[in-house]
Amino acid sequence: MHNLTITELIDGLKNRVFSSTEITQHFLARIRNLDSEFNSLITLTENQALKAAKTADQLIAAGNAPELCGVPIVHKDIFCTEGVRTSCGSKMLDNFVPPYNATVVENFRSSGAVMLGKTNMDEFAMGSSNETSFYGPVKNPWSTDSVPGGSSGGSAAAIAARLAPGATATDTGGSIRQPAALCGITGLKPTYGRVSRWGMIAFASSLDQGGPMARTAEDCALLLNCMASYDDKDSTCIDRPVPNYSAHLGDSLKGLRIGIPKEYFSEGLNSGTEQAVRASLAEYEKLGAKLVEISLPNTGLSVPAYYVIAPAESSANLSRFDGVRYGHRCNDPKDLEDLYRRTRAEGFGDEVQRRILIGTYCLSAGYYDAYYGKAQQVRQLIRQDFIQAFEKVDLIMGPTCPSPAFKFGAKGNDPVAMYLEDIYTISTNLAGLPGMSLPCGMVDNKPVGLQIIGNYFDEARMLNAAHQFQQVTDWHQLAPAGIE
Repeated sequence: MHNLTITELIDGLKNRVFSSTEITQHFLARIRNLDSEFNSLITLTENQALKAAKTADQLIAAGNAPELCGVPIVHKDIFCTEGVRTSCGSKMLDNFVPPYNATVVENFRSSGAVMLGKTNMDEFAMGSSNETSFYGPVKNPWSTDSVPGGSSGGSAAAIAARLAPGATATDTGGSIRQPAALCGITGLKPTYGRVSRWGMIAFASSLDQGGPMARTAEDCALLLNCMASYDDKDSTCIDRPVPNYSAHLGDSLKGLRIGIPKEYFSEGLNSGTEQAVRASLAEYEKLGAKLVEISLPNTGLSVPAYYVIAPAESSANLSRFDGVRYGHRCNDPKDLEDLYRRTRAEGFGDEVQRRILIGTYCLSAGYYDAYYGKAQQVRQLIRQDFIQAFEKVDLIMGPTCPSPAFKFGAKGNDPVAMYLEDIYTISTNLAGLPGMSLPCGMVDNKPVGLQIIGNYFDEARMLNAAHQFQQVTDWHQLAPAGIE
């Protein structure tokens, strides 16, 4: 049952092959029995899940069930869930229980989906390896001595280990696509503003975007149909009709122009990863697509620009965690300053503190124009590169990550090396474009991902291209050793 895709689960529920209660019990049992090895979930919502499954079965029996009714999923622990702890992977919010649902969570609840639990993540979504979580690192099901990617590593690992068929996630600089690549699943970051950020705890407000993770592009289309909506509670949400992302998955790719950025195939790219990506591009040629070499000349500036903008915005967003209103509070503060100092020192981990300090420095008087202002100018140059590229091509493709999953601790003492893991993903966030990753090969018995970047609000074309590739390849069907 756990090897079925979301699409197959929906068919089975409609045809009464099994009930939502049965599949929910099955996945809950797998989580209880297996997740101690992977640490992919922070909170298991067993009673809530079984109650939702029972309601879903009643709706299905009545014949008026929504599309995802009865399908089990997990939510990244960055989305607020009413009555359920939402920790953001941090000691700071270890005791935080929201009184409301994030819009994304509410959309899934309204669709009848069943929440199994909340997934582990890098603290406040700051990380590329899921090693910064207060609840311990998530382990990659393909190789448990290796990282699953971050910050949505818990969601990716849960799907790879067949503990859940689908998950929500967030992407600020690659946090959906990178773990999807390292765990051998499919993940999509929509256009900025396509999915509501209300109730999604903020890291960097101009970059954060929620999106789906699943085993296939077809399943991601179903999840995005639910996630995408206009929300007047989120001032960054775009008031634009949401298409049916499943409607054109069967369209031909003949004549599709695929841009291949020369900057994505330069020094630093693992040779095995490059070989897998180029073999995948050859498959697209067989499907009728045309490969066009393009240049994104400011790609090399994306990492330094991002690591000024994102920390600056995080320093502002995380200033609210001060021990006064909610979250962690130090014991017996002597005065207000002591309350602030010790609460934040105790509540935040090293990486979060590092980024707050960097961001505060970049926003300080005398340095704002030199750092933050300049980074925003570079951001516009990066955006312009993509605008010019999409005048010549329909989609852009290349590697998601420079290499397969690395071992725990390999980059922990070198923040710059860790940051460079996002070299191919960050620029889409800076530009606000949609991007996705899908499995395209194996290197050293670990999965690698092909990244697809689309023009603004062109998620349907991306999903179709990914789906067509998955019809002629089987990388997305592979499971880690021991996962049965």
